[in-house]
Amino acid sequence: EVQLVESGGGLVQPGGSLRLSCKTSGFPLYAFVVGWFRQAPGKNREGVICMSPRDGTFTQDDVKGRFTASRANDNNMVYLQMNSLKPEDTGVYYCAPDPYVPIEKMCGPYEYTNWGQGTQVTVSS
Repeated sequence: EVQLVESGGGLVQPGGSLRLSCKTSGFPLYAFVVGWFRQAPGKNREGVICMSPRDGTFTQDDVKGRFTASRANDNNMVYLQMNSLKPEDTGVYYCAPDPYVPIEKMCGPYEYTNWGQGTQVTVSS
C-alpha cells in the first residue's frame, strides 16, 4: 500500500523559507516519478516540481530559482526546499508518486492517483 506523509508546513513571513518533507512507503521510490503539488483556497491543484528518474525535473515557472526538490531514495524521503516565499505560495502542499508519467504531463496532477494528507503552508506578515 502506497503511503505518503507530508510535514514541515507552517506560517512564515514573506521572504522566509520552509523545508517540506514527504515520507514514502509501499513503492520503490528510486524508480518512480514523484512530484510536489499545491492547492490554494478556491483553486485547482497544480504541479510545483516533479522529478523523474528517467526524464529529469520539471519546475513550474513561478517557483524557478526559489524552490528546489530532492529525493533520498535510501531513506524513502522526498523534500521541497522553499526560499523567498511569497503570499501567493500559500496553500496545501502534497507529494505524489507514479511509476510512469509522460514527460509532457510530468507535473499534471491528474496523472497521479496516490496522495498524502498534505501540509499547510501559509505565507503572511
